[in-house]
Amino acid sequence: MSTFTNYLRSLMLSVIFSFVTPFVFIGGVLLFLGVSGYIPLLQELAELCASGILTFLSIFGNGSSLNGILVISLTCGFVGGLFDTYVYYRYQILRLDS
Repeated sequence: MSTFTNYLRSLMLSVIFSFVTPFVFIGGVLLFLGVSGYIPLLQELAELCASGILTFLSIFGNGSSLNGILVISLTCGFVGGLFDTYVYYRYQILRLDS
């Protein structure tokens, strides 16, 4: 039973961290572009990049940037969970072989 609880704890942490990572990364990029927009020479470039990122996110979210980042985060969380399951499976197989 201890192995199963360790697996569930590992799975939940992997899913949570994989879900939060796109929020942090895209939020950090948009924050950096927002701050760099106050520099006179970079203002146009920052606005262009930010609008491109928001347009990209709205494609995945049916017109809403927030829904787009939510879809990307859910996908990353699912893939993180699959990867953790694969690693757990490989650990069990390699442990039995030795």
